[in-house]
Amino acid sequence: MSDTEGEGGGDEKTEKDQSWIPKIIKKRVCATFVEDSFSNGRLCQCGGTRDTHESVALGDYFSTAIVSHWDSSQHSSAYPTDAFGELEFAGASKRHSKFLRLSCDTPPSIIYTLMTVHWGLPPPNLVVSVVSGEGRAKVKTWVREVLRQGLVKASQSTGAWILTGGLREGVGRCVGEAVRDHATAASSVSLNKVVALGIAPWGLVHNRQQLVNPQGSFPARYYFQNTSLDSCCLDNNYQAFLLVDDGSVGRRGGEAGFRARLEDYISHQRTGIWGSGSIDIPVLCMLISGETTMLERLDLSLRNSMPWLVLAGSGGVADLVSDVLESLSSAPPVLSSTEGEGEAGPSVDLKDRVAERVRKHFPSETEMDKLVERVLSIYLNRDLITVYHGEQEGPDDFDTVLLKALVGASKQRVSGEASPYTEELKLAVTWNRVDIAKSELFNGDIHWKYQDLEDSMTDALVNDKPQFVRLFTENGLNILDYLTYGRLESLYRSVADSSLAYVLLQRRLGERQGMTGSQAMLLDVSSAKGSGGPPGGRWPVSRVLEDLMGDVCQPFYHSPLGLEIISSQRKSLRRVSKLLRGDCVYRKKRCLFPWASLFVWAVLQNRNNMAVFFWEMAGESVLSALSGCKILRELSKLESQTETKLAMKELAQRFENLAHDVFSKCYQSSESRSFTLLIRKSPVWGGTTCLKMGMAADARLFFSHDGVQSLLSQIWWGDMKRSTEVWKLLLTFFCPVLMYTQLISFRELEEPGKPDEVAQGRDNDSTSNTPPKRPFVVSRWRQFWFAPVTSFLGNVLMYFLFLLLFAYVLLVDFKPPPPRGPAIAECVLYFWVFTIVCEEIRETFLVGSMMWRQRMRKYVQDVWNKCDLIAIILFIIGLTCRMFQWSYEFGRAVLCVDYMVFTLHLIHIFAIHKQLGPKIIIVGKMMKDIFFFLFFLGVWLMAYGVANQALLYSYDPRPAWIFRRVFYRPYLHIFGQVPVEEIDVGKEWDMECTDNVTLIEGGAEPCRSQYANWLVIILLVIYLLVTNILLINLLIAMFSYTFSKVQGQSDTYWKFQRYNLIVEYHSRPSLAPPFIILSHVHLFIKRYIRKVPSVKILHFVLELTGKAANRLMTWEAIQKENFLTAQSKIQRGSDSERLKRMSVKVDSVLKQMAETRDHDRRLRALESELEYCSSALSWIVEALSQSNMVKPTRPPPTLRGTSQYTVNFSKFIK
Repeated sequence: MSDTEGEGGGDEKTEKDQSWIPKIIKKRVCATFVEDSFSNGRLCQCGGTRDTHESVALGDYFSTAIVSHWDSSQHSSAYPTDAFGELEFAGASKRHSKFLRLSCDTPPSIIYTLMTVHWGLPPPNLVVSVVSGEGRAKVKTWVREVLRQGLVKASQSTGAWILTGGLREGVGRCVGEAVRDHATAASSVSLNKVVALGIAPWGLVHNRQQLVNPQGSFPARYYFQNTSLDSCCLDNNYQAFLLVDDGSVGRRGGEAGFRARLEDYISHQRTGIWGSGSIDIPVLCMLISGETTMLERLDLSLRNSMPWLVLAGSGGVADLVSDVLESLSSAPPVLSSTEGEGEAGPSVDLKDRVAERVRKHFPSETEMDKLVERVLSIYLNRDLITVYHGEQEGPDDFDTVLLKALVGASKQRVSGEASPYTEELKLAVTWNRVDIAKSELFNGDIHWKYQDLEDSMTDALVNDKPQFVRLFTENGLNILDYLTYGRLESLYRSVADSSLAYVLLQRRLGERQGMTGSQAMLLDVSSAKGSGGPPGGRWPVSRVLEDLMGDVCQPFYHSPLGLEIISSQRKSLRRVSKLLRGDCVYRKKRCLFPWASLFVWAVLQNRNNMAVFFWEMAGESVLSALSGCKILRELSKLESQTETKLAMKELAQRFENLAHDVFSKCYQSSESRSFTLLIRKSPVWGGTTCLKMGMAADARLFFSHDGVQSLLSQIWWGDMKRSTEVWKLLLTFFCPVLMYTQLISFRELEEPGKPDEVAQGRDNDSTSNTPPKRPFVVSRWRQFWFAPVTSFLGNVLMYFLFLLLFAYVLLVDFKPPPPRGPAIAECVLYFWVFTIVCEEIRETFLVGSMMWRQRMRKYVQDVWNKCDLIAIILFIIGLTCRMFQWSYEFGRAVLCVDYMVFTLHLIHIFAIHKQLGPKIIIVGKMMKDIFFFLFFLGVWLMAYGVANQALLYSYDPRPAWIFRRVFYRPYLHIFGQVPVEEIDVGKEWDMECTDNVTLIEGGAEPCRSQYANWLVIILLVIYLLVTNILLINLLIAMFSYTFSKVQGQSDTYWKFQRYNLIVEYHSRPSLAPPFIILSHVHLFIKRYIRKVPSVKILHFVLELTGKAANRLMTWEAIQKENFLTAQSKIQRGSDSERLKRMSVKVDSVLKQMAETRDHDRRLRALESELEYCSSALSWIVEALSQSNMVKPTRPPPTLRGTSQYTVNFSKFIK
C-alpha cells in the first residue's frame, strides 16, 4: 500500500513539474487541404485523409485550387502539445522513457534545457548523430558490429548522446539493441552511461494515439509489435524521444530541420559541470548508407562546420561520398568561377569525374546535374569529412577514430596561433581518455607549453579527472605558477550545489552577509557559473575549515587576507568586507601551499582518487593524511545521504591507513626522527602536530602504532628508564633520598623526542632553547619529580587518602551544623576539594593558547571532565545545605551521592593500566547495551505492573504504593522475589485489609480483588518468561557480542585513550592535592611574574625552522616515496594488473596485425595496377608492331621478361 502511495506521489510531482510544457511547446496540425493528385481526392499532400481534416481546412476551395505543393510552415497551424510525459512499454521493461511531441520550429534551447534540467539527462561530452537511409533497408553485418562494438562502446567511455530516428527499424533498431546490450553488461554504478535519444517524425510513429493526453501521461502505456520485422514503433531501448510534428502523416524527413538545429545548438554549449569545460560539446554526424536526399542535409551541415564520419562500404550516399573523396583527392579543387557567384568553383574536368562517380552509384537518378553540384559542394568541404573503412579496419579503435575525426574538423576552425594539438587534448580530457592522451599526445614527440595545458588542467580539476591532473604535472605544468588564490577561489566556485561543501559555504557566506550587512558576495559568482554557484572566497572556506577542524589548528587562509593578528571574529568580518570592496590584490598572488590547498579542496568534495593524488604530491604526508581523515569524519557526521556518508567514512579510513603505513616506514628508518615528526609544529596545517591531529581525527589505528606508543611511553617515564619497577618508584616516593642512589636508572640527559641533529647541533635554526645546566642534586630532583609517572603515582596515592578522608567524615565525623560543626577533618576535606577545584580551573583556563570559549568547549567534551564537574557541583550544594539546620539532612544525602561520583573517578585513573584499561573500555561499551535492555525492560515493567495493580486492587489511591507495586515489585520479580500469598488470592494473607473507600483513602490497606485473579497468574507467568528468559538472555547475548567485538580492538582503544591521560598528567604539577596549592603559587610566580616559559611543552610541541625543518621534510618525503614504490610493486604483481598489461600487449599486437593487413591490401592493389600497366604496354607494343605508321629501328622486346618480372613480383607479394 505504501509503495503505491509513494509512486503516486512521485507521479503527481512529475506532472506538476511539467505542467508548463503545453504553454510553451506546440504541435502542428494541417490547416489547408492540398489535394494529392495520385489519390483521387482522398488524401492531402500532408498524408492525412480528408476525414481527418477540420472543416476550416476543407472550406477554402479557392486557395487550395491555386496551391500545388503542401508546405508545413504555410499550411499548418500551431496548437498546444497534447503528448508529453513518461512512456512505459507494455511487456518490455519497467524503466520509463521520456517523450515529447513538439513543433518542427520549436527553439532547440528550450528542448535542451528540458532534457538536461527537467528530464535529468546528464549533459553530454559528445553527441553522435547517426544519419542513415530508409528505415526498412537492411543493415550489413559489419555495420551492426561497428555500431555495437565501436560506436556504443566508445560513447559509453566518453559519456555521449547518440541521436537516431528512435524507431524499431534499420540503423535505429541496431543502435537500440547495442545500447541495451552494453547497459546490461555495464556496472550499475557506471559514471558514463550512454544516452540514446530518438528524434522521429510524429506522423510516422505507429500507435501514436496511445501517447495523446493533453494533461500529460505519467506514464503512457505504449503497445508495440515485438516482432523480428522492422516497424515504425518506438524502440524501448531509448531513454528519450523527441517526436517532431510538422503536420504531416506518414512522411519521412519532417524532423531533419529541427534535428540539424538541435545539433548546432548543442555544439555551442560547454562541456563539464555547470558548463565549466574548456571546449564546446563536440557534435559528430555519422553517415551510414542513405539516399540522394541525404546530400542536401550533408551539404548544409558542412557549411555550418559540422564534422562528419562516413562509413565507406555501407552503401548509398556513404559509398558515393567516400568514393569521391578518395578518387579525387589529387585533383585541384578550384580553377574557375561559377555563374552568379564570386567564389571560385570546380574545374570542368573535376565536374566530369564527379558526374562519373554519381552515375556509377545512382544510375537511375534524373536530376543528375543537381546531384553533381551537391557533391561538388560537399567535396569543397572535404576537410570536415572523415572516411572510415569499418569492414577492413574493424570496430576496436573506434573511439580513436571519433577523436581524430573531431580533431581534424576542429583544426579547420582554430586560429593559427593555437597549438595544433590543443583541441585534441581538450577532447581527450572531455572524454576522460587518458590512454589516448598518453599514446598520441604525451609520447615525447610534442613539446607542451604551460599555456597549452592551463585550460585543460582547470577542466580536469573541476570535472574530477585525476589521471589527467597527474599527466599534466608530469609534462610541464608548474603548479606554483598555476594555482593563485584567485584560481583557487574559482575552483571552490565550481563545487556542485548538491554537495555538502556547497551547503556549508553558503551558510558561512550568509552569516558574513548578515553580520556585516553587506550584500556583495566574496566573489562575482555569476562570472563563473551563474547566480546559482557557491561562494569561493577565502573567508567562507576558512570558516568552514574552522568548523570542521575545531580547535586543533589555527584558522586557514588568514594570512592572504591580513587576518593573522586579528582575534575577534567581528573585526575579521569588517576587515574582509573592506578588503572585498577594493581590488582584491591577493587573488593574483601564488598560493603558499598549492598541493595542500588542492588536497583540502578535493577532500571537502569527497573526491577519492583526486584527494589521494594531491596527498601524494603534498608535503608532510603523515599530518596531511590525518588532516584529511579529520575533515572527512566531521563531514560524515553532517552528511544526510547514506551512500555519501559511507564513502566519506571509507575515504577517511583510507587516509588513516596511509598515515599509519607511511609512519611505519619512517619509524623503521629512524626512531628519533619519527618522534620529531610526531611533535613537530606544522606551518602548513595551522601550527598543529601529528599527535593533536590524530587525536582530533579519532585515528585509533595510528595511535596503536608502536612508534607512537614508544614516544608516549618515553614522555610518560620522563628521564627515567621504562624498565623501572613501580615498587621502586613508590619506595622513592616516600624516601626521596633513594633517587640519588642506583635504585632507579635514568637515561642520558637528552631532550626526549628530538632527532640527532637537534640534540647534537645547534646551528639548525631551531626555535627550541637549550635548558640551562643545573647541579646534579637539582637536576636529579627534577628528573624524578617532573616525570608524569611520578605525578600520576602521587595523585593516585593522595586520591585514595582523599576518599578515605571523605568516607571517614561521612561515617564517623559528620558534625551537626554550626556552631557545633564542622569538625577539623571535615574542614581539611573542604580545603582538599578547594585545591582540586583550583587544579581544574588551571587545566581549563591557564593551559594552552586557545580562546576561553574554545577551552570551555574542549573541557566539556570530555566525559570525565563532566564527571568532575558534577562531583564539584554536588559537593558545593551539599556543603551549602549542611550548614543550615533545615537542610542539614539533605546536604548530608547530597554528599553521600557525591562520594559515589568521586569514587567512580578511579575508573579514569586506572585506565592507564595495560590490563585494566582495555577491560574498562569493554565495560564502557557494555553500558550502551544496558540502556537498550532497560528500554525493553521498562516497556514490560510498565505493561505488567499497571495491569497487575489494576487487577489485584480495584481501588488504591496511595501514590507511593502505586509506584512500588507498578515498578518496584515487578523489578524484584526478575530476581525471584515473588510474593505469591499477595498475588494469588487462593493463598492466605495475614495482612489486615478493608473494602471501605473512606478507610482506604485514610491509608488503610485495600483488600485484593477476587475477580479475574486467574488472569493475574497468567500475566505473572508470561512476564517471568519474557524477562527472566528472553530479555536476560538477550542481554547476555548482547554482552557476548560486544565483548567479542571489542576484545580484538580493546588494545587499540586503550592505546588511543592513553594519550589523553598522559597529556593530562604531563601538564600537571608534581605535587598532588592538597599540596598542589604550593605548585600553583610557584607556577603563578614563575609564569606571570618572572615570565619563564615552560620547558615541558617541548615534549609535545616542537617548532623547527631552517635546515632542520627542510631535512625533516625531505626525509619524510623519501619515506613516502619508498612506501608508494612498494605499494606500486605489490599492485603490479597482482593478477588484475598482469591481465591489464597482457590486454595492452594483445591490443598492440592486434593493431600491428591490422596495419599489416592494410599494407597487404595496398600491395595487392599495387600488384593489380602493375598487371594492368603490363597488359596495356603489351597491347601498345603489339598494336605498334602491326601498324605501318611507325617503322621500328630494332625489334620489340619479348613478353617473357615482363611476364617474368610480374611473376617474380607476385611471388614477392605473396
